[in-house]
Amino acid sequence: MSLNNAKHWLQKINDLELPEKIKIMNVCGGHERTISNAGIRSLLPENIELIPGPGCPVCICPEEDIFLAIQLALNEDVILIAFGDMLRVPVNVSKKEVRTLEQARANGADVRPIASPREAISIANDNRDKKIIFFAAGFETTTAPVAAMIAEGLPDNLFILLSGRLTWPAVAMLLESGEPGFDALVAPGHVSTVMGPEEWQFVIDKHHIPTAIAGFEAESMLAALYSVLRQKLDGRLFLDNCYQEVVHDGGNKTAQRYLNETMDVTDNNWRGIGIIPKSGFSLSQQYAAHDARLVFKDYSDDSRRRIGEMPAGCDCAKVVLGKIYPDQCRLYGTACQPETPIGPCMVSDEGACHIWWNTAPRKSIKQKSVSTQVEESVV
Repeated sequence: MSLNNAKHWLQKINDLELPEKIKIMNVCGGHERTISNAGIRSLLPENIELIPGPGCPVCICPEEDIFLAIQLALNEDVILIAFGDMLRVPVNVSKKEVRTLEQARANGADVRPIASPREAISIANDNRDKKIIFFAAGFETTTAPVAAMIAEGLPDNLFILLSGRLTWPAVAMLLESGEPGFDALVAPGHVSTVMGPEEWQFVIDKHHIPTAIAGFEAESMLAALYSVLRQKLDGRLFLDNCYQEVVHDGGNKTAQRYLNETMDVTDNNWRGIGIIPKSGFSLSQQYAAHDARLVFKDYSDDSRRRIGEMPAGCDCAKVVLGKIYPDQCRLYGTACQPETPIGPCMVSDEGACHIWWNTAPRKSIKQKSVSTQVEESVV
C-alpha cells in the first residue's frame, strides 16, 4: 500500500464540498477491519458516516445449523470439522448445556478447526473408519473452494453440512425495505473477484445509489469512498472498480462453474434477519449421498428454527443490518466481550463488534493535520 496515495485520496475527500450528512455502507467484514484498523473514521469529515454491513458469514449463520453441528459432534461417532471461527459461536440454550462446538470438544467430541477444504479431504482419507462431517459456512469466497472440492470428488466417508450464503441478496433486501439507511455503497472485493463486479450493477440501475468496489488496503478503501462521494455530488452514477488488480469483468469463471455444478441457489435463513429469497446454497441432488442434512436427518429439529432470534439482549442483527453501531448494542463491552461472546458479532474477526472491540474507534480528531493523522493511522 502506498502511503502517499492514501494521503492523496484522503486529501481529495477532505477537499470535497459535501452536504450535511452522507451515510456509506461497507458490506464486507474485511472492509470494516481495514477502516477500523487504519482509523479511517477519525480521519474523515464529520458529515461522512461509515456503516458496517452484513458481510460476516459467522454472524448470520443460522442458529439451527450450529445446533445441528453440535448435536452431531456430541451424539455420533464422527469427526466434526469447521472453519475456526465457527467453533466459538454460541446457540441459545441454557448455560448448563453445550452452547458451542468448542464446548462440545471439551466434552469429548472430536471437533477440529480447519483453514482450507483441502484439510477436509486429508482428514477423511486419514480416518477411513470414521464419518467426517464438514460444517461449511461462509460466503461466496469460502463456498467456491468447497464447491471445487466436491466437484473433484469426495471420499465416501466425507459429508457436507453446508451453510453457504450469497452476499448481494442481503443488500438487495435492505434496499427494497424502503429504509436502507445508507446513501452509497462500498461493495466487497473478494466476492466480486469470484462472482464478478457486474453482480453489483443492480444497486446503480435499480436503486440509483453510488457504488464502488474496494480492496483491503486503506488506499483502495479511500479511493472507493472518494468515488461514491463524487458520484453523489455530481449525480453521475456508475459502478466503479477500485480493486482492478484483482477484480475483473466476469469474475472467476472456473469458481462459478464449480458452484453451478455442485450447488443450487435456494431461499435461506440468516440469523437474526430471517428468510432471504435466493440467498444461499444447498447441495445439488446428485450429491445427496454426501449431504449431512439428509444422511443424518433424524437431527433435523424444527424447534431450532427460531427465525429472527438472537440471545436475550443481543442486538447483533441490528448491527449486521447497519441499523446501529456495535457499541450501541445493549450488551457490548459488558456481558458480551471477545472472551465471553453472547452474540455472533463478537466472535469472528469479520464481526463488527469484535473489530470495534479490538480497535476502539473514536470520534474525529480535528486538532491534528490530515497528513499527520494518515502517517499515524494508515500504515
